[in-house]
Amino acid sequence: MNMSDQRVYNFAAGPSTMPLSVLERAGAEITNYHGSGMSVMEMSHRSKMFDEIHQQAKAKLRRLMNVPEGYSVLFLQTGASGQFSMIPLNLMGENGRADYAVTGNFSEIAAKEARKYGTVQIAASSADKNHTCIPTQQELKLDPSARYFYYCANNTIFGTEWQYVPETGDVPLVCDMSSDILSRPVDVSKYGLIYAGAQKNMAPAGLTVVIIREDLAGHALPFTPLMMDYKTMIDKDSMYNTPPCWCIYMLGLMCDWLESQGGAAGIEKLNIKKANMLYEALEGTKLFQLSAQKEARSFMNVTFRTGSDELDDKFVKASVEQGFTNLKGHRSVGGMRASIYNAMPMEGVEALCDFVRKFDKEN
Repeated sequence: MNMSDQRVYNFAAGPSTMPLSVLERAGAEITNYHGSGMSVMEMSHRSKMFDEIHQQAKAKLRRLMNVPEGYSVLFLQTGASGQFSMIPLNLMGENGRADYAVTGNFSEIAAKEARKYGTVQIAASSADKNHTCIPTQQELKLDPSARYFYYCANNTIFGTEWQYVPETGDVPLVCDMSSDILSRPVDVSKYGLIYAGAQKNMAPAGLTVVIIREDLAGHALPFTPLMMDYKTMIDKDSMYNTPPCWCIYMLGLMCDWLESQGGAAGIEKLNIKKANMLYEALEGTKLFQLSAQKEARSFMNVTFRTGSDELDDKFVKASVEQGFTNLKGHRSVGGMRASIYNAMPMEGVEALCDFVRKFDKEN
């Protein structure tokens, strides 16, 4: 049986769907990578062959994101949540201050974690509006003495996304791009640090990518654990210990696939088309309500509900029977969520739109 015959449309928020061609290529190479007689999973991370995989993955990512000179690309194992601590430990300095924009669950946890190491000012919060919006530039309360300004570009749980880059003067921008990295072009030079858990647009779970302006490293607090010091990882090229080898290899394959889609600019056009199609289908119904305010809507995570828990459950149950998975909203907010990352094919979104219209008519 053809592998694709058994596949569902997986709308999970992460780990999320990956392109079939990438999975098939990894499958073809899984037991014998390039005539080596072994899998990438079995290789020494110090071997010449793995070093080549590692360097190529890094070079491909640098090219896709136009990472300028003076920035290091790190492949770490902290998980995105590990960066909640790693960032203040490295960037805050003794008695330091930092600005945090709280627009969802993960930025809220990040701000709370940073308070252990210095003074956190909440530069903006959408909590009073149940995180349905993104603050405007004018609404940001900026501290010019802050060591950095932190925000999360896309809020997977609430379905909102920053559609502009905050202007913070000389204060370095730090951004969690876990769920929209590589979904559109980014001017890396505007940032001090970008990080992302790989399991949405980049690779399987287990890899965290950090892109850091090199002058920001080397100032870690004295009690910073060895493995959480950016300088350690820059000096050792992410190889102080065994890195997440398989995920790095998969990132290289995903970069090749993205290149074939026209890079970040090419995939952005597709992502806008997919998201607009789904938002329009939902807006055209009597039953469904969209959770996020229009100007703050995410192109990656579409959140919606019927207004009735019973009907929401019915929708989710019926969706599984139709060959869709993971449309149930996050447990903290309920409703539904369709995560339509880079690898979600157009036909998956078209099929979901048809299902939404059908369910609306019948209910």
